[in-house]
Amino acid sequence: MIDRLRKEPVILSSLEEIIDEFDFLDDPEDQIEYLIDLGLDLPAIDESLKTEQYLVHGCQSNVWLDVEFVGEPATMLIKAESDAMIVNGLVALLMAIYNGKTAEEVLAIDIRQIFDRLGLNRHLSPQRKNGLNGMVRRINEAARQQLA
Repeated sequence: MIDRLRKEPVILSSLEEIIDEFDFLDDPEDQIEYLIDLGLDLPAIDESLKTEQYLVHGCQSNVWLDVEFVGEPATMLIKAESDAMIVNGLVALLMAIYNGKTAEEVLAIDIRQIFDRLGLNRHLSPQRKNGLNGMVRRINEAARQQLA
């Protein structure tokens, strides 16, 4: 229940730290292990968010994603969890990219460039890519709605 009340963005690692670590770890298996490690630190979401309304479709695992804007100026707050360790790592990555950003900043992010920089295309199965793209679509839609 405490997590449901959380109104501060959780950023476990900065995007710069993640990029630096990916660069340091040349081996794709080590990079995947690091991604999994990022996900292990995610706080659990409230069970009330584990419903069809928050489920992201397209991924081979279950991932529940809640996006809202809080504070003044309003900044993004992502609460998410998956039943797959690697997807929790992807959630932690998305939190590092988007949490604490305004809607305008969210929509200005070139997410493909970040994914290419990290080499996610070579790390992820097509279904994982679909799920990741589904999360990004939901995040961008929330930002567009915030601006409307």
